[in-house]
Amino acid sequence: MYYTHLEDYVQQFYTRLGIINPTLLNFEEIAFRMGLKVFYWEEKSQALFIDGRYYIFLNKNQSPQQQWQDFCHELSHVLFHIGDQFHMYPLFREYQEYKANNFMYHACIPTFMLEKLSINNHTPQIILQLQQIFNVEYDFAYRRLTQYSNKLIMQRMHNMTTLNMR
Repeated sequence: MYYTHLEDYVQQFYTRLGIINPTLLNFEEIAFRMGLKVFYWEEKSQALFIDGRYYIFLNKNQSPQQQWQDFCHELSHVLFHIGDQFHMYPLFREYQEYKANNFMYHACIPTFMLEKLSINNHTPQIILQLQQIFNVEYDFAYRRLTQYSNKLIMQRMHNMTTLNMR
C-alpha cells in the first residue's frame, strides 16, 4: 500500500516517539514523550502558544474517547499551524480546522497500525473492535474505517487500470 504524505508523517512521528502499537496511543504518553503540557478545563479543547511553549487544554467534562480525539486535533495545530486563529481570515481558519480534523483521524487510528489488523470488511463488530483498540467513539471508528476502505478500493482500481494499460 502506498502512503499519503500525512500517513508517512504520522508513522514517522510516532516511530520517533517510540509509539509503534495501539497500546501506547494515548495523549498522556504522547505529551510526556514530546514534553508537551496538557491541562483540563471547563472550556472547549484548544492548543495555546504561551511564552514560547505549546499547551493543550482539554475539556474535562468529555469522555476519554472525546479527549483523545480532541488531543489529536489540537496536536495538529501544535505541529503544523502558526498564528492566533481569533485574528486570522475566516477561510484560513477553516482551512486549518479541516487539516486538523484530517490529521486527527490519522493520528487516532494510524494507517500503519490499522493495516496490521488485516481488516477485510466493514461490519459493526469490526467497528466496535477498532473503537476498543484505538479508544475512539463508534462514529469516529466508522468514519476512519470508511476512509481506509475507500483508499484501498481506489488503490485496487488504480492497479487494475495500470495493468490493463500494459
